[in-house]
Amino acid sequence: MTASRPAASPVSFERHGAIGVLRVANPPVNALSPATVAGLITGLAAFEADASLLALVVHAEGRTFVAGGDIASFDLPDFSATPYNSFLARLEAGHRPVVALLHGTPLGGGLELAMACHRRLALASTRLGLPEVKLGLIPGSLGTQRLPRLVGAALALDLMQSGRMISAPDALVAGLVDALIEPAPAASVDEGLLQAGLTAVRAMLAAPGGVALRRSSEQVAPGTVSADFFAKAHAAAAGKPQYPALAGLVRCAEAAVTLSFAAGEAVEAGVFAQVLASPASAAMRHLFFAEREAGKIPGLAKDLALRTIARVGIVGAGTMGGGIAMNFANVGLPVVLVEASAEALARGLGLVRANYEATAAKGRLSSAQVEQRMSLLQGSTDFEQLADCDLVIEAVFEDMALKKVVAARLGRICKPGAIIATNTSTLDVDEIAEASGRPADVLGTHFFSPANVMRLLEVVRGAKTAPEVLATVMKLAGRIQKVAAVSGVCYGFIGNRMVEPYMRETEYLLMEGANPAQIDAAIEGLGLAMGPCRMLDMAGIDVGAKTVIERGLAGGLPDDPSYRALCRRLFELGRFGQKTGAGYYRYEGRKPLPDPELARISVELAAVHGIARRSDIGNAEIIERLMYPLINEGALILEEGIAYRPGDIDVIWTAGYGFPDHRGGPIFMADAIGLPAIVEALQRYSRRRGDAHGYWRVAPLLERCAREGRRLGAKA
Repeated sequence: MTASRPAASPVSFERHGAIGVLRVANPPVNALSPATVAGLITGLAAFEADASLLALVVHAEGRTFVAGGDIASFDLPDFSATPYNSFLARLEAGHRPVVALLHGTPLGGGLELAMACHRRLALASTRLGLPEVKLGLIPGSLGTQRLPRLVGAALALDLMQSGRMISAPDALVAGLVDALIEPAPAASVDEGLLQAGLTAVRAMLAAPGGVALRRSSEQVAPGTVSADFFAKAHAAAAGKPQYPALAGLVRCAEAAVTLSFAAGEAVEAGVFAQVLASPASAAMRHLFFAEREAGKIPGLAKDLALRTIARVGIVGAGTMGGGIAMNFANVGLPVVLVEASAEALARGLGLVRANYEATAAKGRLSSAQVEQRMSLLQGSTDFEQLADCDLVIEAVFEDMALKKVVAARLGRICKPGAIIATNTSTLDVDEIAEASGRPADVLGTHFFSPANVMRLLEVVRGAKTAPEVLATVMKLAGRIQKVAAVSGVCYGFIGNRMVEPYMRETEYLLMEGANPAQIDAAIEGLGLAMGPCRMLDMAGIDVGAKTVIERGLAGGLPDDPSYRALCRRLFELGRFGQKTGAGYYRYEGRKPLPDPELARISVELAAVHGIARRSDIGNAEIIERLMYPLINEGALILEEGIAYRPGDIDVIWTAGYGFPDHRGGPIFMADAIGLPAIVEALQRYSRRRGDAHGYWRVAPLLERCAREGRRLGAKA
């Protein structure tokens, strides 16, 4: 073997006998950086110049084949896909076979590279996809043209519009992969794959007739689609105008099966330029980077030794505790679930099993997997069973007195070095930590309900939380497939603190004369998954009211008898929302319906608190009064250092509160609206409604950014 790698290039060209190898080494995921593309071009030129070579193999080191493009480069003023696309065209047009060896996750530009090769050999564990739609984009290197020609328009459009991955065995059936291979014995998987690939290519070359060059640009799309397939696809995409990439993908897929490759290439280039410039893509790319930044904690040493988490304990086997337990069982970590009574424990474990069996009924788990995960869950009514756990999460009721009792007990029982976490949505983590007697070991882990489904984990760093405790839990969050962001200690942390003014204005609008359906429709029109009234009805008005009551006991409520008066009255009346059949709405099953009784209660409370009733409340006012105070609270959170970065706030809201990704989160949306407009509106409502309690006081950071023309979401 001979090899050459230009200085500092992530790509080398090697000669293995009569076979050339383009080897990519750009860890961690071999992304297509400008240097990688330049290296591929240089390597291909070396292959083209050596007429003695019979074939070319494209291979990548490490855990995966090329897993996509360098997304950061999309915002560079000189960004162009032309060099890479021209390289792919040259690669495919050659007269000697080019074979891609696939492992890990060939995604985006990586899969486009593989499709430009004449053959694709893959490990069975490989998963392939074109996930650009998740960034508001479409594939920009002829993926929209090659994939439909290889697997047919229906499957190609499904893969591109969903962004989902396809397994190598399924890709083999579809025609995207040509063969599955097993790695040869070697020091590493990628070296074993290379040796197996070279053996397979030599066998191809030795076969009678040699290797037929299967150029995806010349393929006739396999299979057919119905005559109205594209008409239906266009109509479906038109129903989601907030995601222009969906409509663009339909246009490209249709071009792939009705036009020449060159004409389809022009369609793709035009659509790519259009969606790249769209507000939706800017927002979704912002979130892509924000999620990755959220895991980086300022001030923590990179070589910080983490604590080992091999066994987890959970106090409380209710809906939340059971859901939290499932996260750990899902990744093979044994869990001890502790409850006060055998009846409550049996009920909790039964709920966990029911959740798993419901998933199995949908074909997402096998019966064996259900039993394997349940076997990792040990139930007990004995707190002492938590003594050998490395992490213990208390998930008892949102009651400070109860949580402090539990924390004190855990402080005595848990072994030295064990981490103690409190699953609270609003309470003072520092107070709970002090109750444990070992505050350095304590932090907050705010899971969102249902905890086994929701992506977000809000990690609350206490004043005395040890650095390695925080780092360990952040690392663990990734292991259990959560998006984690850190909050400092304050009422409601980041997410729920911002919810408070949002719900405050919801209730005032209801007392002034708006109705729940009107408010929810205005907010859902922005793209939020659920308006505030439906949201609290689903979460439980009792939960929301108890939070307000608990805050009042701690002296944290404004001196305003009308504050959250409606929520508290509904709680007194036993109207807890969906679970009791009545809350802001009345319910037939899960269907929310208008309830005259809610209107009567709102009128009654308005009279008690001297709130004037109106009939002129419109959508614009609803949006301003709910969203602008929420944004203002976010600015206060940034100024106080409760959040490390503006992007952390956006991650929390999009991953945990149903905020639309195409708007990028509340801070990103604020900058898109324009900060001066938000400041003007807050000041207008302050004049109109009065501001005795500071509800409309503009956050100093927001005011400064608006005055100086700076973005609220800019890095400090």
